[in-house]
Amino acid sequence: MDLTGKIVGISSNYITQRFELSIAINEPKVLTDGYEELKNNELLDIKIKKHRNKRSLDANAYFHVLVDKLADKLRISKVRCKNMMIGRYGQPLFIDELEIAEAVIKTNIPVEQMLESETVHCMPCGRKIEEDKELIFYKIFRGSSTYDTKEMSVLIDGTVSECKEQGIETLAPEELERLLKSWKT
Repeated sequence: MDLTGKIVGISSNYITQRFELSIAINEPKVLTDGYEELKNNELLDIKIKKHRNKRSLDANAYFHVLVDKLADKLRISKVRCKNMMIGRYGQPLFIDELEIAEAVIKTNIPVEQMLESETVHCMPCGRKIEEDKELIFYKIFRGSSTYDTKEMSVLIDGTVSECKEQGIETLAPEELERLLKSWKT
């Protein structure tokens, strides 16, 4: 059950010696529908975090339009171009929920091949020789489908900048601003 809401109180239960959190829920029907199913469970997984609006489908579509134009101009594959933009302006994948350790892999797959991967977004970040073989370290990035509006905005702004450097037409600044505002609502 995914819900949004606001913390409205915290109290300490004298009998159980536990804290109790009160939350005002924005989706009452989702809560009431799911309540019966979950109410008798002894243990629930609970994750509370700051709300971020998800990026819009328009944002993702515009990013792909820009990537296609940039790839054509640079005469590289669209997959490679997308990986380059995500590697420059995207969000790293973290190993843990604390977002302390960024995911890095070590492999002998050549950079040219790795940048053409549609299943993983990565950029080379180091090299090492082990047992007479060159190994390459790649920093792993999240796919844009997981981005919130702020993260998507950074990705699009960077991609727009690269398009402009190549003389590629992008949305007018006022149109881009309108889209940015609509993504944040």
